[in-house]
Amino acid sequence: MTLTARTGFAAGFALCAGLLGYAYYLQYVELQNPCPLCMVQRVAFYVLATVFLLAALHGPARRGTMVYGITAFVVAALGAAVAARHVWLQLLPADQVPACGPGLEYMLKKFPLADVLTKVLVGSGECAEAGWKFLGLTIAGWSLLWLVALGLFALYLALRKPRAVES
Repeated sequence: MTLTARTGFAAGFALCAGLLGYAYYLQYVELQNPCPLCMVQRVAFYVLATVFLLAALHGPARRGTMVYGITAFVVAALGAAVAARHVWLQLLPADQVPACGPGLEYMLKKFPLADVLTKVLVGSGECAEAGWKFLGLTIAGWSLLWLVALGLFALYLALRKPRAVES
């Protein structure tokens, strides 16, 4: 059985949906409230899932597969950059962690969107907390790992040569 672009994109969507589902499990069952950087990473997974779903539903030809794959790669790369920043904040010594700022909801109500994005991407003390770990990685570490893997998979789908159809 060969992997078609459509099934590859569907698998990418299913993986993103599963990861988002687990994020909500951690939030509402394990009571791990997401920090602002976690929320930005969640948005990256939502956008990535949307690109994968649109590509799977569309089932594009070669050029469309490249567009969807490269778009998914760029989204995953941007999300991975945020996740890398988050991991870096978590690895800082306690005396170098930035002070906690106002919550995301408050900032969205009181500040212009550009200022909110700047403040969120800089990170704060709450982003440096690493409450949940699995196999030595925090949520941000797993997010980084999955975003890199999904980005590389999307790039693979975009750049691979289509196999000739046997009759």
